[in-house]
Formats: sequence, C-alpha cells, structure tokens
Amino acid sequence: MTGPLRIGLLATARYPICEPFNGGLASHVATLARGLARRGHAVTLFAAEGSDVGPGVPVQSLGPASGLAFSEAAKRDISMLAGPFMQEHHAYLSLLTDLASADSFDIIHNHSFHYLPITMAPAIRAGHVTTFHAPPTPWQESAALCLPPHERPEFLTVSGSNQRAWSASLSGVGVVPNGIDLSDWPLSSTASCEHAVWTGRLVPEKGPHYAIDAARRAGFKVVLAGPASDPDYFEAEIRPRLGVHVEFAGHLTQRELGGLIGECGVALSTPRWEEPFGLTTVEALACGTPVAAFDRGAMRSLLCDRSGRIAAPDCIDSLAAAALEAVGLSREDARARAEQIASVDGMLDGIEAVYHRALGRLD
Repeated sequence: MTGPLRIGLLATARYPICEPFNGGLASHVATLARGLARRGHAVTLFAAEGSDVGPGVPVQSLGPASGLAFSEAAKRDISMLAGPFMQEHHAYLSLLTDLASADSFDIIHNHSFHYLPITMAPAIRAGHVTTFHAPPTPWQESAALCLPPHERPEFLTVSGSNQRAWSASLSGVGVVPNGIDLSDWPLSSTASCEHAVWTGRLVPEKGPHYAIDAARRAGFKVVLAGPASDPDYFEAEIRPRLGVHVEFAGHLTQRELGGLIGECGVALSTPRWEEPFGLTTVEALACGTPVAAFDRGAMRSLLCDRSGRIAAPDCIDSLAAAALEAVGLSREDARARAEQIASVDGMLDGIEAVYHRALGRLD
C-alpha cells in the first residue's frame, strides 16, 4: 500500500496525552502523532480523556468506562481485582472489540503497557505494531509469547539496550529510537556554568535526589522540573533538600522546559533502573546543554565524548566529577549530537518503514 495511511495510535488510559506531559512516553506519542499527521497520514489518538496533541489529530477517549458497574456477586468473587485495574481492563477490551468489528484503520500502533492490545492483535483487520517503552513486564511478555510467531505484531523498542532486555524471551524486536522536534528545543549559546538542571518525573527510579546531592557536591546550584508523580517520595527525599541552592520549578510545558534547560551549564540524568531511552537527555542536548548521566540503560548510546560524561551508577562522587567535566563541553557539539541521534524525521522514516512491513504481512 502506498500513499497516506489511516493510523490509530493507542496510548495509555491512565493519564491524558497533553502538556505539560506526564513523562517521556506521553511526549513521544504526541510528537509521533503530530509528525505522522504532517506527513499526510490520517491519525487518530486513543488516549485518556483530556488528551490534546493539537489540530489535525482527533482524539477518542480511552478512559475508564463510565457505565461499568459489576454485580454484587462479581464483586464478591475471589478473582475480583482492584477497581482501577478492572476499569482499565474494560476500557481496552471495549476499544479493541470495536476495532475488531470495524475496518477503520490500516495500522494500529500500540504504545500502552497493557497486555490486551498485544493479545487481541490477530483479531483486528489492520497491520499491528507494538512499541515496548520499558523493559519486559510479566503481563506484556505473557501476551507476546502466547501468540504464534506468524500472528505476532511487529514489535519495536526504542534502544539497543532495551532490545537486549527483551531478547531473552522474544526474538525479532526491532529498534526505532525516539525522536524530538528539534524546533521545540532551541539551542541556547549562553548559559550559567553555576547551574545544573534535572528534568523528568520525580519518582524513586529516576533518582532526582542523587542529582541534588551530586550537584551540591560539585558546587552547582540545581533546578529540578517535572511532575511529582510519587508524593511520598517527594516529601521524603526532595522537599527536605530544597533551599537557596536547590529549586523545584514545578511541572512545566516543553517551551518552559526548553528555556530552563538552555539557561543551565549542565544537565544531570540519574536513572536507577535500566532506562529504556532517556528522552530528557536528548532534550537537554538539543538545547546545547551537555549531560552527566549514570551508566544505565541507553545512556551510553545517547552520549559521546563531545556531548557528555558517564558516571558510575548511584555514585554521587562519580556524578559530581562527570558534571564538572561536562559543563566545559561545547554547546554546539551537544546540539549536533541531538541532531544526529534524535531527529523527528529519522524517527518517522523508521516508523513508516515498519508500518509498511506490517501491512506486507497482511497480503
């Protein structure tokens, strides 16, 4: 099939895809939707109520079913799971059942962490692609392995490191790295070498308290920005560290983030898990801000000697030393690295190639 495609992007039912974004997955899906629409495809986004990625991309709500009410007998049954789980399960089941009975799309591209879009892929008359945005989970792994190879979707992930994690159980997972719209992240030629920045979800696995401690050890003032997605963690580890030299800027839009990052001499990335990609790292590079990062997941594939420094995982001294080296690197070289590894056009080219491969399997 040549020409524009009818594409359904399946996102999460847990939070809306809109600014300020909840995290890298939401930002990526929005960028992909807008990019595909610019290329002339008819894109529909299935996402939680309140989602909005701009004109040209209609949104169909994928939220908890408002009319879902279980009988008292079902509620008492030993197999009954927590309400939010059942609401999410029903939302995906309802949508996928509708898609299976229609002929509305050429491609369904799943970005959710739910098992049903994988399990039900053979029932939908469209090419099916699933992108794994995290290391293997038991639910997704089970869904993928229960299908015979010829009925499996095209499986993708976002980095070589995450591909290796999935290869222990699943062969044939391709890689299309995330891309960003570089025009949304302008290069800043001047920045304060006294300031470090950390952006992302403030949760334990992202390790922002390590960024604070390393920045202070290196003598930097540090600004953090992002959603406080784990309030207990924020109150225990972040708020007590705030002060004259440590600021929390809140949950910012991309325009606001770009301005903040561009003002800082170095960005810190502190994953405490095997980071599948690291979108905040390439966003910092695009703004010209070199990065000091823990050596986990995809970090080594994003940084080079001219754009950042790698630190030993969970080591404050190592990260502080890496930040002091990174702050002296060329901002133009940092921007060039982002252009090399994370352009939106490169991502779209890769995704479109996978779509056509998926369609070819239907013939």
